[in-house]
Amino acid sequence: MRIKNKVAIFFAFVVGAIWFIPFLWMTGTAFTEPSFVMSIIPNTPFTLDNFKEVFEMIPLARYYLNTIILVVVTFGIQFVIITLGGYALARGNFYGEKIVMAIVFMQLIIPNDVLIIPNYLTMVDMKLVDTKAAIMLPFLGSAMGLFLLRQQFKTLPAALTDAAKIDGASTMRIIWQIYVPNAKTAYLAFAMISVSYHWNNFLWPLIVTNSVENRPLTVGLAVFAKSTETGLLWGDICACAFAICIPLLAAFFIFQKQFINSFASAGIK
Repeated sequence: MRIKNKVAIFFAFVVGAIWFIPFLWMTGTAFTEPSFVMSIIPNTPFTLDNFKEVFEMIPLARYYLNTIILVVVTFGIQFVIITLGGYALARGNFYGEKIVMAIVFMQLIIPNDVLIIPNYLTMVDMKLVDTKAAIMLPFLGSAMGLFLLRQQFKTLPAALTDAAKIDGASTMRIIWQIYVPNAKTAYLAFAMISVSYHWNNFLWPLIVTNSVENRPLTVGLAVFAKSTETGLLWGDICACAFAICIPLLAAFFIFQKQFINSFASAGIK
């Protein structure tokens, strides 16, 4: 067993190193002067001019604000929906419960990209194209969040609900004062999933937005990369990419233990 563990750890380090190489190149290119020779290890002097040029060439601050609004509002609405839905699936005995769970599992299996065309046609009919609402609406109900909260709520003793009802507590009070505080790890895990997905989402915002006022960071970076007339400015592009990804990396390293523990406690492997 010890040999197997050592082999597994070795391969984990190898995979981690392979993943880290592009990030190392991106970081080195972002913080060094432009060079015609691409190298993983920087061979030019340190500089912050790449970041200065990015902020001067594109409205990066506006893209950041758009992305933060999309991420925060989407997660806030998802939080309410998955809390109520997760409680209903975990503790509610209602007709058609198995059908609802089947629909949730189907939604987990179907990729979001498959639904792009019907979602876009729906946004056109609702006259919401090129708005932040159009980016958020298809994701306000999360099957992943419903399943994660259902599993977490089921780990709590049903006697807590019965005791609270005997004391006269309403259903909403039971949910927000008993179940929600005891599912912090699940909420944290889902927050990481939701925030990272919508922070990095590219295809749907690209299709449904046309203006700077509604573009998120990912679409702004793509437009910036294509708009360079003198060729790809790798220093500027890497600086922009670094500014986009560093908040997510920082959040993951800070909350990685809670993120892993929430899936373990929910029974997801």
